[in-house]
Amino acid sequence: MRMRRIASLLAVGLTATLVPGLAPAQAAPAPTAADGYLRQTPTWKRCDRQAPAEFQCATIKVPLDYRKPSGRKIDVAISRIKSTSPKRHGVLLFNPGGPGGSGLTMPLMGLEMLPKKVRESYDLIGFDPRGVGLSTPVTCGLTREDSRLPRVYKKETFQKDVAWAKRVAAKCEAKSGDLLPHITTRNTARDMDVIRGVLGERKISYLGYSYGTYLGAVYTQLFPARTDRFVLDSSVDPKRVWRGMIQVWAEGAEPAFDRWTRWSAARDGQYHLGSTPAAVRKTFWDLVKRANKTPIVIGEEKINGDDIRSARGVFFSVKDASEFVVALKEAAAGRPATLPAPRETAGPAKGAAFAGVPADNGEAAFLAVICTDTRNWPRDPAQYRRDALRDKVRYPLYGDFGSNIMPCAYWKKGIEPATEVANKVGVLAVQNEWDSQTPLVSGLGLHRAMKGSRMVTVDEGEGHGVYLFARNTCADSSVNSYLLTGRLPARNVTCKAAPTADRMELPQSGPSRFPVPAGRF
Repeated sequence: MRMRRIASLLAVGLTATLVPGLAPAQAAPAPTAADGYLRQTPTWKRCDRQAPAEFQCATIKVPLDYRKPSGRKIDVAISRIKSTSPKRHGVLLFNPGGPGGSGLTMPLMGLEMLPKKVRESYDLIGFDPRGVGLSTPVTCGLTREDSRLPRVYKKETFQKDVAWAKRVAAKCEAKSGDLLPHITTRNTARDMDVIRGVLGERKISYLGYSYGTYLGAVYTQLFPARTDRFVLDSSVDPKRVWRGMIQVWAEGAEPAFDRWTRWSAARDGQYHLGSTPAAVRKTFWDLVKRANKTPIVIGEEKINGDDIRSARGVFFSVKDASEFVVALKEAAAGRPATLPAPRETAGPAKGAAFAGVPADNGEAAFLAVICTDTRNWPRDPAQYRRDALRDKVRYPLYGDFGSNIMPCAYWKKGIEPATEVANKVGVLAVQNEWDSQTPLVSGLGLHRAMKGSRMVTVDEGEGHGVYLFARNTCADSSVNSYLLTGRLPARNVTCKAAPTADRMELPQSGPSRFPVPAGRF
């Protein structure tokens, strides 16, 4: 689609036009004071000659450490498409998810996908969160093998996993140790407020997807009086950050898997995977067992049983899952087979390859945030072993993956604890019932924490990302109305799912051999 072509052009030429052009940053008692960082005057320039002329970019400065605003400064790359309508309401900031997702080209997505009335109501504002993309990017010097996480738990490989976690944490400290303690959601929320001030706005509106919902929620907690119209789509549960959010992938996958077995059994004449849920389940686990003995070959792929289980996200789409398992079954029997293609995505993918950005920036920023945001990662490797063994029984599909050791076990503690989100700020939360990355239980957790929120739930909705992606008229209408009027629905809204063939997915964190990437948030 056109959006993806625009993003590829920007990946080549954007860096050269992002120049600071700032008034000198002055020391200030706090970054929210009416001087210093808020007095910057960005020099806006066309982002790229092959992009729309109205798509402009600039760079501002923010303090690395908000406790020391006169200390070291880092870059935050920002972008905009200004509204020319006399009915302009304000600014709408975007975040695509991650952590580690570049949001600089998000205004282009808004230009293409937002309804005209909504688009004209706002200046569309994109930015790369600190540590990401063109905003003083972090790097760990990670190899492809280093980036492979979460990892399956096995007794015979656990000590290697412990060594891997230590090695990755040490690499990150060696490459970006001066930045890592400050690459947090709280500081990115503070950066958002600097952006607000630089733009001369009293309040900001916001559209955040996936990880962006947690970023938005933290902003409302820190700056409730500066929060205007906030849409939080496919939500992270603030009480589960971050180990709990990785574990929730396993918790959410089990009911999705059970739902798939029932759906597939009812269509045994089409898929031939079993005429009862128990038979479908046996077909699947027999394939896992068989692949662990002898990998299943499809094209150039050699797929073992752990690979099959790692594709837990596919089971949130009953049709995709059936086609996936049929392909495995055919290939295991020696017949020609092709894995289903991934769902179409809209907008630039995470970690767009801007010139000068380290190749591992997306993974490094992901680790920086999830490891530094909180202080609740266990330090004892034995705790991870016990949890992985426990959760493999609780959640056979993915439990041991979600609870196995991570580099965060060896990460230096952040400079402050996680932000407790518990407020009555009015926001609109949007959620698919069958979301693989932020399952429904996670969305409900955010709704509970934000007592002033209203929630739009798409009953039987599949996929990650609702507004503009699921093409659900009911959900889109609720969000459009809120963005145009600022009025939340009087009560929570339940919508019916649109046909699955019509939906798209949020961009995920990288390539995958499977129909639905394992992904991040």
